[in-house]
Amino acid sequence: MSQVSPIPKAYADPTIEPRLVVGDGPLSLEQERALGTYSAVDMTVLIDELEAAGLRGRGGAGFPAHVKWRTVAAASGPKVIVGNGEEGEPSSFKDRWLLVNRPHAVLDGLLIAADAVGAERIVLYVSHGEAIASARRAVAELVAADCHARAGAITIFEVAPTYVAGEESAACRAISGGPALPLAKPPRVFEAGVDGLPTLVANVETLAMAAWIARKGAIAYRKYGTDTSPGTALITLNGDCSKPGVFEVAYGTALSDAYARLAGGLAGPIVAILAGGWFGGVLPGSLIDIPLSFEHLRDQKSGFGCGSFTALTAASRPIKIVAEIAAWYARETAGQCGVCVKGTQAISGALAEVEAGTSTDATLTNLRRWGSSLGGRGACSFLDGAASLARTAVEALAESSMEVAR
Repeated sequence: MSQVSPIPKAYADPTIEPRLVVGDGPLSLEQERALGTYSAVDMTVLIDELEAAGLRGRGGAGFPAHVKWRTVAAASGPKVIVGNGEEGEPSSFKDRWLLVNRPHAVLDGLLIAADAVGAERIVLYVSHGEAIASARRAVAELVAADCHARAGAITIFEVAPTYVAGEESAACRAISGGPALPLAKPPRVFEAGVDGLPTLVANVETLAMAAWIARKGAIAYRKYGTDTSPGTALITLNGDCSKPGVFEVAYGTALSDAYARLAGGLAGPIVAILAGGWFGGVLPGSLIDIPLSFEHLRDQKSGFGCGSFTALTAASRPIKIVAEIAAWYARETAGQCGVCVKGTQAISGALAEVEAGTSTDATLTNLRRWGSSLGGRGACSFLDGAASLARTAVEALAESSMEVAR
């Protein structure tokens, strides 16, 4: 199985006009400014334009961006904007690529968001060494160039890369001086985030795309994609393909088409697909032609998530990989909620039995039960991913005619 190597070169689908994957390598401040980065924006219509564009968040949930922006903008008193570049999903590399190759596009979106919602404090929340170094250089360049009045207000907050550290309440908690662990809701971070202030937490890809929309407009953004998943997205393709990597595609592109045209083709018949990173669970290989959109993946009880997909042939032993992912969930839990600690451990143990060939009918029954009953429990949605893995692994691999019980 092939895996993306950090930090990969990204490629745009040649059938689209790319929005984020432009140039050949990292863009300088001068190159960015030639593209319109940091140019004036009409803030009076910006959030309406985001709504018309149908921009959805790129951090995992796909929530309509304009709703979060408008809610924080309407709050009274001091506010905070956090650009979330903590990419804790092990199979995703698109945020790191963006921070290394187009940090000014991210900072541009961060400053635009700060002005749009009236945030006094501006924070870029980042993990991984290359991304941190690139972000720091970009901020220093921006300050030295004196091309934006609020450049000096940007602070960079470094955090160790873990899955839960990227959750929005964990980000706010860390920036406030606590551990990078999720908090129970309510309140939501738009009500009380960093230091108890209304906070907009936006993924770095969302911010870069918002900056693009601010200048090109909603109609141009909707040139590609579907009605409910408009525009383009950065995706990470892994698995049994010739050229894993980060690619910009139009929403609605068939997954098989993306692998064939962009990732060098598949190594053989696909029996399982890890969807939306690891959070969307396992899809049967029969769905390799699924359109890459929020709605199509939701219809399969999965999710677009962070836009990472791993296509597996039988040679990669999907059951073994699924068991390893389940063990990762058990290790990565924040340890704050008993139901999450015990649930992830139970799921990991059961899938280890399946992989070892010692599972029974009761094992599979438990996996299906946990997959249906554990979602939505705990302080954050971490357990949802483990539950989805439990439920879908049994269903997907059985549909692919692979033995899940011996």
